[in-house]
Amino acid sequence: MKTAVVTGSARGIGRAICERLASDGVGRVVVCDLKAEWCADTVEAVRALGAESEAFEINVGDPASVEAGVEAIVAKFGGIDICVNNAGITRDGLLMRMSEADWDAVLDINLKGAFLMTKAVCRHMMRARSGSIVNIASVVGIMGNAGQCNYSASKGGLIAFTKSAARELGARGVRVNAVAPGFIKSKMTDVLADDVKKRMLDIIPMKRFGEPEEIAKAVSFLAGDDSAYITGQTLSVNGGMLMP
Repeated sequence: MKTAVVTGSARGIGRAICERLASDGVGRVVVCDLKAEWCADTVEAVRALGAESEAFEINVGDPASVEAGVEAIVAKFGGIDICVNNAGITRDGLLMRMSEADWDAVLDINLKGAFLMTKAVCRHMMRARSGSIVNIASVVGIMGNAGQCNYSASKGGLIAFTKSAARELGARGVRVNAVAPGFIKSKMTDVLADDVKKRMLDIIPMKRFGEPEEIAKAVSFLAGDDSAYITGQTLSVNGGMLMP
């Protein structure tokens, strides 16, 4: 039975990933977020799909929390086969007005968090000579976006980190890939003004926002055996918004 760990998975894309992994046959899905009680609905949904599930509290920006959380998961389940680094935050603002605190907070969670989780899980994966790590990047990590210098830098760094980690870990049977979502339906996009939505849709050839489940499908593919010869890649899921 494979064990998957998904960070930032109490809701949104993270929850969709947990549910997709379960429906695609991953036997155990560990739901991780800042507070275990936030994860109750996701755990229940995963169990309803026939997989085992438990919630663990992990603050990916805190090295001690990451280390303790990963070791507790390994002690309970015997190992980790899949790790999805999904946890992320935004602190948007124009560069000239952006505080160091907002810069540091986004880089600490989005980029350093993925580094800490990958470092913690890869030791166990390397011993097993098997494992798949999927990092959730973003289209703005490739193209940039005004008002998101911190977020774009964190996601661009995550793409570069994915490539370097894949080169280091590949010989030990551990694959590292990334998914770069475009504009995905969420509470954030739901409250946007109609004119803002129109401007966003104008640059998307498919003329719609993506669904969290569409990101989850891409993650499940990269996490599973069907992508056994794929590593160091970034799969863009953006409706054609960016075609590099």
